[in-house]
Amino acid sequence: MPSFDIVSRTDLAEVDNAVQGAAREIATRYDFKGSNCSYERKEETLTLKADDDYKLQQMQELLRGYMVRRKVEVGALDFGKPEAASGSSVRQVVTVKQGIERELAQKIVKEIKGAKMKVQAAIQGDELRISGKKRDDLQKTIDLIKGLKLDQPLQYLNFRD
Repeated sequence: MPSFDIVSRTDLAEVDNAVQGAAREIATRYDFKGSNCSYERKEETLTLKADDDYKLQQMQELLRGYMVRRKVEVGALDFGKPEAASGSSVRQVVTVKQGIERELAQKIVKEIKGAKMKVQAAIQGDELRISGKKRDDLQKTIDLIKGLKLDQPLQYLNFRD
């Protein structure tokens, strides 16, 4: 029985490369000269520290640009609310999404069932397994999911006959 998996994975090595590139650019830019702006990554979270809101916004744009250059989906980043830190500085926590959350998986399964596709969808932890009798049905299901315009990047793996 043909099947495939839907996953959401982000390459953390590429995230590291993008963060390092953005940090290098901040160190050389004139408008950041003498400021205490920095990026810090621990596991799947990034912390942006800036002197004020304007510089924080510039850091976000730099990070997005370097993520695109390293072919990391910007939708995999979940920007938290900026919060005041010591002195007049600002801090923002950015989470790198890994895996499909339960609510999103249920939404995808609901859409598949609502479209009357001849496939079965099973939630397996932070992945989805789609199986059906015909390869064409599975390909139509992939097209349906791509058409949903979800904010989280998805990959389609292990396509088996």
